[in-house]
Amino acid sequence: MIVTLTQVPVASAHGTTGSGGLSQGHGFILALVGAVILGGFVLLKRFDRVTPTTALYGVFVGIAITALGAVLFEGLSPDPTYTASSMPFPRAWYQPLALLSGLGIMVASFVVGWLRWPSRPRYTFLGILMGLWISYPYLLPGLASDTHPLGYAIVLGTPILIGYVIWKDAGSVIRAVMRDPVARRFGIGVGVVLALFFVTVTGYLSFFPEEGFPEEVTVVVLPAIYQLVSWPTLEIAIPHLPFIHIPFFLALSPGQVIVVGMLSALIGLNAALIARHWRVEERAGMTEGTAGSAAIVGTCTCGCCGPLVAKIAVLAAGPSIAAPLYWVFVDSASPLSAVFIVGSLLLFTGSLLYSVQTARQPDQSAAIIPAD
Repeated sequence: MIVTLTQVPVASAHGTTGSGGLSQGHGFILALVGAVILGGFVLLKRFDRVTPTTALYGVFVGIAITALGAVLFEGLSPDPTYTASSMPFPRAWYQPLALLSGLGIMVASFVVGWLRWPSRPRYTFLGILMGLWISYPYLLPGLASDTHPLGYAIVLGTPILIGYVIWKDAGSVIRAVMRDPVARRFGIGVGVVLALFFVTVTGYLSFFPEEGFPEEVTVVVLPAIYQLVSWPTLEIAIPHLPFIHIPFFLALSPGQVIVVGMLSALIGLNAALIARHWRVEERAGMTEGTAGSAAIVGTCTCGCCGPLVAKIAVLAAGPSIAAPLYWVFVDSASPLSAVFIVGSLLLFTGSLLYSVQTARQPDQSAAIIPAD
């Protein structure tokens, strides 16, 4: 996480005071209320108790409240402390795991692409690039990987290739979907909410006080390794925001913007397609199934989300089970964190393309018309 990579004290809000009487219990209750609202409107829609448009607005409110509750829960919970002895497996396993999983994805992408989509080599190239993403930290020895051009090429090339695949295979349908104002607002809203959620639970954005926070406004640019290579990271720390008198911390880097932007955009596009299907009373195919879990899967796509997962596990099963989960997510050297990112990118991209193909089936209407 960024707070361990920089030299300026930052706010991650754990085990703090001065949080206005709020506690992790309030965050848990708020998240539960949001989940109930979200599920309730989905059920009301299924039983035709509300119009599709009303259901979409209710689902969005539920998603926003759930995300806010999760942020409060994570921010107001004390950080668990784990020792290296609680790691699920030694770091010596990281290199073979990374190389084998990366190579496996590249080989599978080549074979499946050749057999299933011989006329669409872009799918094979995307799979090979994702395999390289996982294997890259162990392809180059020592610190050379932190600033090697190949690492930057992988990170910068991923949104370009994903964007090309979507533009080539789903561009016309997405443009039609975005002409529906309700679907457009729902997709953009979900994407923005989840983007804010990602950067908040990972500590890149914080409004919580913490011991050692700077006593004056601090703006600094420091190098930080995030997603394969080192990026210049802008950090802004303000002890007290005007009028509301709470601390503010923000860290921005190109790598962070790329990863969060890709995930949020893909989830937002999936959400817009779901909204479009609801509006015209069509089945959402695979996306309808992934939509309910999009917020859950999305929260696990960044390796820095380990503390949140571990804290929930502490409440559910105790620290003995939480510790391995914490290490799997929080250890920046773990290849499993990269696997989650790559898996999420492929999941959301594949879901989007599958839904577009479903919408193009001849027995379904592609017109953007309101259902209510």
